[in-house]
Amino acid sequence: MSLMSLTAVALGKKVQAGEVTVEEAVLDALEQIEKKEDTIHSYVTVLEKEAILEKAKEIQKKIDAGELTGPLAGVPVAIKDNMCTEGVLTTCSSKILYNFVPTYTSEAVKNLEAAGAVIIGKTNMDEFAMGSTTETSAYGITRNPHNTNHVPGGSSGGAAASVAADESIIALGSDTGGSIRQPCSFCGVTGLKPTYGAVSRYGLIAYASSLDQIGPIAKNALDAAAMFSVISGRDEKDGTSCNPNPFTLDDIKNAKDLKGKKIGIPSDYFGEGIDLDVAAKVKEAAEVMKSLGAEVEEFSMPIVKYAIPTYYIIACAEACSNL
Repeated sequence: MSLMSLTAVALGKKVQAGEVTVEEAVLDALEQIEKKEDTIHSYVTVLEKEAILEKAKEIQKKIDAGELTGPLAGVPVAIKDNMCTEGVLTTCSSKILYNFVPTYTSEAVKNLEAAGAVIIGKTNMDEFAMGSTTETSAYGITRNPHNTNHVPGGSSGGAAASVAADESIIALGSDTGGSIRQPCSFCGVTGLKPTYGAVSRYGLIAYASSLDQIGPIAKNALDAAAMFSVISGRDEKDGTSCNPNPFTLDDIKNAKDLKGKKIGIPSDYFGEGIDLDVAAKVKEAAEVMKSLGAEVEEFSMPIVKYAIPTYYIIACAEACSNL
């Protein structure tokens, strides 16, 4: 069984226990990429094997010395190719940036590296994050690992496909109007668009600055929470960063149920156009939350009809300014 089929938290525990080395985890990730990448095309850039293995050895030493004890230490991670990485090609899947090698690293990526995660590559995306299928990349189309005749969604389609295809265990994506959530849905993995300001945007090549957020893509909710706990927090380099109390895994480890939580379900989302299976699954999830003690309330939000036209006015205006 491939180590990449494990969850990130499970692999992290094995690394901490000495059952698996960081080098073994990295080699397994590279093997999966070599085996599947011709078909899936999740990546624009895979880092040089020697460089990744050198980093793996550094991290292993720190783990052995007890300096790195977090849940993601030694875990391979993929980064969407619109986040700057010092010394590594960053293209936004555009030929305009065919030779752009940043001199600094995105804060979210730096936080992952500080936690001991191993960056293995930069993932494919819709060019400059403008799209929802990962078909507009200058470097080729990404395929859905579950059915290569289908799209993986976008714009973080490469990141979501890499996790779904076991080419990485976790990945960083960015979301402006669904670019993490939608591909995660299409690829059957877990994604989160954090509250605006919860994660630093420093080093993220902007699409629409007042909407963009960096967030985790993972195999399950616990992995997404582990990743969010690492990347969230205040950053002086980002004027819109405003999270004085960053999320920690203790927030969920200490929770026995969902008592005191209120879940709102907008009835307006269940109108024309929704797939019946999707509607049933959402309501099924609501019942699970209710059984765990949450208060679940359906409410009307008629303003939702303005969401898409408003999004396009704001996103297109800001993209014109930024790019």
